[in-house]
Amino acid sequence: MKDTLKAITTCLFLMGAIICNAQCSGTCSKSCNGCTKSNDPVAVGESSSCCSKSEVNAYYFHFSRRCATCMAVEKVAKESLKQYYGDKIALKSINLDEDTNKNLAKKLGVSGQTLLLVKGTKKVNLTNVAFMNARTKPEKLKAKIKESIDSFK
Repeated sequence: MKDTLKAITTCLFLMGAIICNAQCSGTCSKSCNGCTKSNDPVAVGESSSCCSKSEVNAYYFHFSRRCATCMAVEKVAKESLKQYYGDKIALKSINLDEDTNKNLAKKLGVSGQTLLLVKGTKKVNLTNVAFMNARTKPEKLKAKIKESIDSFK
């Protein structure tokens, strides 16, 4: 009986911790350890707020070893952002093999090659469209990037 009660208590504690973490993960609150200016890649090169709700952030997560399609996704995404938004939105290329980028990947729920657009708590994952079209139909990927960013407004 004691073991069962102990197991239930432990389970409830873990569930509470998971729920608390889920509620905190979308914010930049210091109490949630969401951002620190010194070592959070999201904060680098941005305004005074590390999770700016008014800014669209474009991320391309990749590994050190990259194929032609991986490089095409990054190239087309950069071109698209430059073409449609000038210097207002820049693609942040994030190498998942570097330890300094692990926190950002975890925060955004990324575990592999990913093309991601983020504005506040809204995220648009364009990975599938990007990998299907970057090399063969780059105009289709560019249009999808523009459509996705414009939908944030």
